[in-house]
Amino acid sequence: VQLVESGGGLVQPGGSLRLSCVASGLNFSRYAMSWYRQAPGKERELVASFISGVGITKYGDSVKGRFTISRDNAKNTVYLQMNSLKPEDTAVYHCYVRRFGTDYWGQGTQVTVSP
Repeated sequence: VQLVESGGGLVQPGGSLRLSCVASGLNFSRYAMSWYRQAPGKERELVASFISGVGITKYGDSVKGRFTISRDNAKNTVYLQMNSLKPEDTAVYHCYVRRFGTDYWGQGTQVTVSP
């Protein structure tokens, strides 16, 4: 299994970014994909997740109403649309999937929210 994220960058507060994660090596449509983030000096936290392969989602409290997770099974891709970004959203964002009891993480993409 390989997960490759893209789409991070520097954005001003209030701006938007869309992250992408392309997955390979698994039957993508069957798996619950997630986004996590980790800021310097902080623990990794859940941002958004499909809690099943059928599209039910959940979000971390700090991003509810601002971020949206979506997926395109034909492209083996999961997205994270991030709106109304705040400086506290600054972190490395990682794609995650658990398959046959093994955790898989992408290398991460840096998101920096700063004036």
